[in-house]
Amino acid sequence: MKQILTQWFDNSQSQVDLLKNSDAIDWTRIVPFIAIHLLCLFVFAVGFSWTALLVCGLTYVIRMFSITAFYHRYFSHKTFKTSRLVQFIFAAIGATATQRGPIWWAAHHRHHHIHADSEHDSHSPKHGFWHSHLKWFLMKKNFQTKSQYVADLKKYPELNFIDRFDILFPILLAVSLFMLGGYLQQAHPQLNTSGWQLVIWGYFISTVLLSHVTYCINSMAHVFGFRTYETKDDSRNNFLLAILTMGEGWHNNHHCCPGSAKQGFKWWQLDLSFYVLFVMNKLGIIWDLKYPNQLVLNKKVIRGNQ
Repeated sequence: MKQILTQWFDNSQSQVDLLKNSDAIDWTRIVPFIAIHLLCLFVFAVGFSWTALLVCGLTYVIRMFSITAFYHRYFSHKTFKTSRLVQFIFAAIGATATQRGPIWWAAHHRHHHIHADSEHDSHSPKHGFWHSHLKWFLMKKNFQTKSQYVADLKKYPELNFIDRFDILFPILLAVSLFMLGGYLQQAHPQLNTSGWQLVIWGYFISTVLLSHVTYCINSMAHVFGFRTYETKDDSRNNFLLAILTMGEGWHNNHHCCPGSAKQGFKWWQLDLSFYVLFVMNKLGIIWDLKYPNQLVLNKKVIRGNQ
C-alpha cells in the first residue's frame, strides 16, 4: 500500500514498473479515477446553493481554458509565445484539471497528430469508443511520457516538477475550495454554502464534467460532425463540442492547420479560447499569435464547402 501511495503522488516511481505488461490496464490508477466519480454522489449530502453552482462553473471554465489554450494550443502546438511565469501559472492551473502535467499531455498530443487515426494512434475511435474516450490513458504503456516529442518542454525544471507531482495541484485546489467555503459559511451565512459543498461542486462535479467533455474530442470529434477540409485523418467539426470545450470542437479546422491559435475559421464558429487569447495578446501577456494559412485552407478545402 505504501508503494501504491508513493506512485500516486510521485509519477517517477512508476516508470520502471510500467515498462512491463505495457498493454495492460494500470488498475491502481483506476482507483482514484473511479473515486472522483463516486464522490460526486456526496452532492446529496452537501446540498445545492447558487454559490456552489457559480464556483462549479468558474472552475470548469478557467480549467477548460487552461487545457484548451495552454496545454493544447501552447504546449502542444506552440501557436503563440508567452513569458516563463505565465507558462508556469497556466501549467499549474491546467494540472488542477486532473489530466496529468503539461509535458505528458503535450507529448501524447503531438504523437496523436503524427499518427492520427492510424493503428499507432493512442486514442483513435477506430479502436472503439471507450478506448478512445478513456481506456487509452488508463493503460500502462500510455502512463509514460513520450519524451522524444517534448525536448523543448523538458528543459524547464518547473514543468518537470508539475509533471512529476501532478496530483499535488488538484489537492491544492480542493483544499483552497474547502477553506473558501468555510470562510463564506462563517462570514456570509446567507450564501448557504460550506467547505465541503464547494469541494464537491467546485472540484469533483466540475472535474468530472470537464474531463468527459475533453475526452469527447478524442472519442466523438473524429466520428460526428462535418468535414470542411481534406486531412489525412477523420477529424470533424462539431458545434456542440466547440461550445462545451471553448473552441476545440472545430477539430477538422484544427487538423487542417494545427499551428493556428485560432480554430474557429468562420465568423459563426465560436472559439471562446481564442477570444481570450486575443485579449491577452492585446494586453501583452502573450504575443506572436499564429493564424491559419489561407493558402493551405484554399488547397485543402473540400469541394462544395468553400
